[in-house]
Amino acid sequence: MSKLKIFLSESLNPHLNLATEEWIFHNLDPSSQVLFLWRNDNTVVIGRNQNPWSECNLAKMKEDQVTLARRTTGGGAVFHDMGNTNFTFLSPKESYRRENNIQIIFDALKTFGIKGEASGRNDLLIPFADGPRKFSGSAYREKKDRAFHHGTLLLHADLMRLGNYLTPNPKKLQAKGKESVRARVANLNEISANLKHEEIVEAMIKSFENFYGGKAETEFLSMKSLHENQELKGQYETLSSWNWLYGNTLEFNQKMDEYLSLGFFDIHFKVDEAVITDLQIFSDCLYPHLIEAMTLALKGKPYTVDSIQQSFAGLYPQFVDLTSGLKELEAWISSQVEI
Repeated sequence: MSKLKIFLSESLNPHLNLATEEWIFHNLDPSSQVLFLWRNDNTVVIGRNQNPWSECNLAKMKEDQVTLARRTTGGGAVFHDMGNTNFTFLSPKESYRRENNIQIIFDALKTFGIKGEASGRNDLLIPFADGPRKFSGSAYREKKDRAFHHGTLLLHADLMRLGNYLTPNPKKLQAKGKESVRARVANLNEISANLKHEEIVEAMIKSFENFYGGKAETEFLSMKSLHENQELKGQYETLSSWNWLYGNTLEFNQKMDEYLSLGFFDIHFKVDEAVITDLQIFSDCLYPHLIEAMTLALKGKPYTVDSIQQSFAGLYPQFVDLTSGLKELEAWISSQVEI
């Protein structure tokens, strides 16, 4: 019989929880059956190859103090709040069956009178009169000796907020790659009222142990764990870094235009790995030297508000008489860049 191991996160920090997944995947005994249960507070998690400027309303996220996180796995963008319970299974590759994990989840849900069904893709559904609705999405990965399956369970998530952060502002942004398809979703508490995270965790643990016929060793994780585990700390530092969150972005183009006191500005940015690799500024501004200086100052700089502001700081001494107009221009560009 495989050794059973359960990890329970006491932290709501998404970068720690995603780092824990990486540590589990790369460092744990591949012959073990592992279950990790966790949740994040106010977080948008994007897939490995997604563009945060395209998928997210970054300005709204900043305003509402919503954290951005990026998985190492593929898939679309999701919003996590305290109404989500997330699961991660690790199994030996030779004995891995997706159906086993689904059965563990379904057996846990039966405790609350919930009957789910699996779709042909990676989703778990609840049947409703107007058609099935998704309460869980998942993703998979594997190495030669282990298989990994993770996903989320919607307990009482604020589904209105989902649209607030996963719908970008209309900025005429053309990103390379497909946009995520939004599925019809439902919370489990629509079937079982007042369902709590602690209850689903307890039910998942019992179901996991019953399925494999043994008692699991349980370990609790928190931010203190970073001081005790160097591999975990290394994963955390990578997944919480600016370069991973924003720099790891495929090339995209952003167009912005506005009528300002200095004239009409139509700016085209070409951005690769969050760096402005090229830009064109079309304008009826009466100061062509300003346009040339702006182009030179911004090209090659990170695509961030701080970088934009630093670039403009170098322009003010050159165009003292245009200070008011420059401040307006800087504020407008910064509001479009968002981070």
